[in-house]
Amino acid sequence: MAKRDYYEVLGVSKTSTDDEIKKAYRKIALANHPDTHPNDKEAEDRFKEASEAYEVLSNKDKRSAYDQFGFAGMNGFSGGAAGGYQNVYRDFSDLFGGSGGFGDIFDQLFGGGGRSSARSRSASNQGSSLRYDVTLEFKDAVFGKEVEVSYPRQVACATCKGTGGTGMKTCPTCGGHGQVLRGNGFFQISSTCPTCEGKGRIVENPCSACHGTGLTRKMEKLNVKIPSGVDNGSQVMLRGMGDAGQNGGPAGDLIVVVNVREDKYFLRRDLDLFLQVPISFTQAALGCKISVATIDGSMINVTIPSGIQSGAMLRAKGKGVPRLKSRNDDRGDMYLKIVVKTPKRVGSKGKDLLKLLAQELGEDDNPTPERFED
Repeated sequence: MAKRDYYEVLGVSKTSTDDEIKKAYRKIALANHPDTHPNDKEAEDRFKEASEAYEVLSNKDKRSAYDQFGFAGMNGFSGGAAGGYQNVYRDFSDLFGGSGGFGDIFDQLFGGGGRSSARSRSASNQGSSLRYDVTLEFKDAVFGKEVEVSYPRQVACATCKGTGGTGMKTCPTCGGHGQVLRGNGFFQISSTCPTCEGKGRIVENPCSACHGTGLTRKMEKLNVKIPSGVDNGSQVMLRGMGDAGQNGGPAGDLIVVVNVREDKYFLRRDLDLFLQVPISFTQAALGCKISVATIDGSMINVTIPSGIQSGAMLRAKGKGVPRLKSRNDDRGDMYLKIVVKTPKRVGSKGKDLLKLLAQELGEDDNPTPERFED
């Protein structure tokens, strides 16, 4: 593929000033830099092409030779037209008012969020947060319970007090920058130094107990109060009970995740409880009063109206699940689903009575069909 004219690449004319060329290159470089498009081959090619063009047009002697002889005029300059990725990296310092590199440019553009400097990487780091799953019985989730949890966590080494050892020295791999360049030739990527892990310094005499990490593992035991009203997936956060931080950073958190076993009788939907209550067809026809146990074990009296149908729902207000973290006695309701049971066996006397009842009610042997309801 033929190389494009350098002025065309940057979108400028042959009469453009140095400042206009610099601004044009700055715009293209920001839009196509490999750090912002790590897997975009087309963006990488555009960045390389623009960098090569700028390397020539920003240099007075190279630009003059290019204007007279085109690409052939570049043969007299060592290192090729663009001079490699290192030169491009250095040119950004001039382009952006003394920035140390593309990472510093991102700090300017995005308020320091693009890339951390060696100073920020060597600063304190918060420890990792940990997860612990606990399984509760249905009633314990409704009313709350204190549970004991035991889990491993990273803590500051007692031997070296979390320092990792003695005799701090500059990291020989990155020279104290906390960052190294990877790759060859034109395309290189800056990454965290694997030796010092971005700190810029290493321990000269590592602690034998923690092998220089400043952290050791221990089993932690805690009593955790699970509040009333939790459900499947509810979380209880214990601040600072995760892994210890490094370089004086805060510890992570312990996140206790609740799982709830099903109950034999009650079904839960949000704050409401559902219970199925069987009654006889005579109770359904005549109406009655029954006693029903609630989730806390207390008994309530429920009036069954005469003529109630199977599947009807009755509500017991305030007998459901307490609202999580509620300061007052805010609870859901309990719903009773009435199921009318038909006797499977009836004696001859009972059959005679039922026949008399059917005649009394004028029951039809050919009922009119109704729409099916699920």
